[in-house]
Amino acid sequence: MTSVMVSAPRQIGAEIFERILAAPSGLVVLDSKDVHDLIGQFRTLARHTGQAVYLWQPDTGLSSLRDAHVRVPDCQRLGNALRYMQQSMHFGVYFLVGLELPLSAMDATLLRQLARAPKEHMRRVVLVGAPAALAEHLGELASHVSSEDSQPRRLRLRDGRWLV
Repeated sequence: MTSVMVSAPRQIGAEIFERILAAPSGLVVLDSKDVHDLIGQFRTLARHTGQAVYLWQPDTGLSSLRDAHVRVPDCQRLGNALRYMQQSMHFGVYFLVGLELPLSAMDATLLRQLARAPKEHMRRVVLVGAPAALAEHLGELASHVSSEDSQPRRLRLRDGRWLV
């Protein structure tokens, strides 16, 4: 009897997270077909690793993915959340979901400043499923990462089980 290991989705989330951390820019545009599933994988990863990972949504504001009910005060509006990210001196990965155009001039300026942040500040701002016009506007300032694998995975047989 053979079975496929179930850990593949979590590994994919961890691989994408590593690619985000390795990005040369502080601003990353993440293309994903299933945003909610991907955020769920990042939530699981944050809980298991203890990483400081946050999620901003227009209706809920900025909240921690590691601690489900912890919200960052005064970060409901995008501009306030971006200022919080810019002023934070600690490691953090901030996922922004549900951005709508047009952005205010101040929000666009803050995004550009976060993209140019000094390398010693390990902080990543990730625009998940950002509108194409926004990604085009940011141009070379933002790194682009896709949730789709660049190479298809091959199954291997190890100890009588199929592994991804």
